[in-house]
Amino acid sequence: MIYLITGGERSGKSSYAQNLALQLSGNPIYVATARKWDEDFQTRIDRHQLERDQRWTNIEEEKYLSKIDFSEKTALIDCVTLWLTNFFVDTKNDVSLSLDEAKKEFEAIANQKDTNIIIVTNEIGMGVHAETHIGRKFVELQGWMNQFLASKADQVILMVSGIPVKIKG
Repeated sequence: MIYLITGGERSGKSSYAQNLALQLSGNPIYVATARKWDEDFQTRIDRHQLERDQRWTNIEEEKYLSKIDFSEKTALIDCVTLWLTNFFVDTKNDVSLSLDEAKKEFEAIANQKDTNIIIVTNEIGMGVHAETHIGRKFVELQGWMNQFLASKADQVILMVSGIPVKIKG
């Protein structure tokens, strides 16, 4: 099963996804896609790590999720926005190439056997209009990737103010 958990910033996506993972498995995998950009971001990573106890297996992978064996496991990938940022920066803001690479990685993990994959993403296009050209390009990339993921997901949950709203499945 593939679950896509989406919503705005601080809407409760990660908490919901973690609870879902623990309902599906006694020992889920947490895949952190964040690149450690600065000290503030490291503080955010540390806070998220404290939210998970010994039941979790933590894996840090910035881009190549296909290196991870998800077969017969439940995995939470948090989050698509940070994951896409890594492709976007590494391709020098090439939307098409970033989208192609991310889709290829997703297809590789989606085809693994007997998995529950929970993916957290942001609906950044519902927020403030990006001020910069590069910001607007990233919003496009995120929107297209979210559409792709939603089309592949068995269930899509939109988080609104901490409330899960099932929109697919």
